[in-house]
Amino acid sequence: MSDWNASHIPDQHRRVAVVTGANSGLGLVTATELARHGAHVVMAVRDTVAAERAAETIRRSAPRAEIEVRELDLASLASVHAFAKDLAAAFPAIDLLVNNAGVVLLGPARTTADGFELQLGTNMLGHFALTGLLLGSLGRAEAARVVSLSSITHKNANLDFDDLMSRRDFNASRAYGRSKLATTVFGLELDRRLRAAGSPVVSVVAHPGLSRSNLTPRAWGYRPRTGRIFARLGLLVTQSPERGALPQLFAATAPGVRGGQFFGPARLWETRGPVVEVRPSAEAADPSVGRRLWTAAQALTGVTYL
Repeated sequence: MSDWNASHIPDQHRRVAVVTGANSGLGLVTATELARHGAHVVMAVRDTVAAERAAETIRRSAPRAEIEVRELDLASLASVHAFAKDLAAAFPAIDLLVNNAGVVLLGPARTTADGFELQLGTNMLGHFALTGLLLGSLGRAEAARVVSLSSITHKNANLDFDDLMSRRDFNASRAYGRSKLATTVFGLELDRRLRAAGSPVVSVVAHPGLSRSNLTPRAWGYRPRTGRIFARLGLLVTQSPERGALPQLFAATAPGVRGGQFFGPARLWETRGPVVEVRPSAEAADPSVGRRLWTAAQALTGVTYL
């Protein structure tokens, strides 16, 4: 695994890959590399105009790339249902789902269309519903994988099941950490349930360390000047999106990946460096937490599976 990079991605021809949040940052790198290696890539995005521009850029660098753009707003369960219905009709078998999209909020509390705290609703609950709605198509593929994107912030977070929406004493950074802890718990609990059901689908988790993306300036959108300062400072301490996307690309494509594995960077407290297998926090790996979150997610989204 040492020094693994995108050139090691196996041939992806005849595979259908869905990447959420694929129009920028880690998602764009992931979509680009999958398309370059032959996958038919579905860019599942909220901003379809930006995604079409990104898709054209990919096609110019890889003229044979098979790539398409479909609208998906993970902050709306209606959008998730509509996207999943249309996608399953177009692709009876889906080989790869990369739950990459995410939102970071550092201002006042905001909610999704369904009333969920925006970060938990987008980063975890939207992907929970999407995965369940696409599970039939994933199960019809020969060796399907679901990759959930975690963050090192999950290690300092704790879930409050009495206040999952962070309505008491809202703190944006804490709520973000909880959303990424919930995403990690989801990916690991999904693996347990898939294995218990005898499903061929594999669920794995990855995190990018500290990597550059457009999330920081967006997060500081309510204070644009501060956002620009933090974005510039980020260039000094973060690794490139191309490096940051390697853990999720490894999880998505490397031969021999097992369900329940977690990949991230090797160096400086998992902030950067080559891809290695890393450990989730004790809370993230706790099956009792997984069961409790799964029950809550089913009740909140109305999507029931496994």
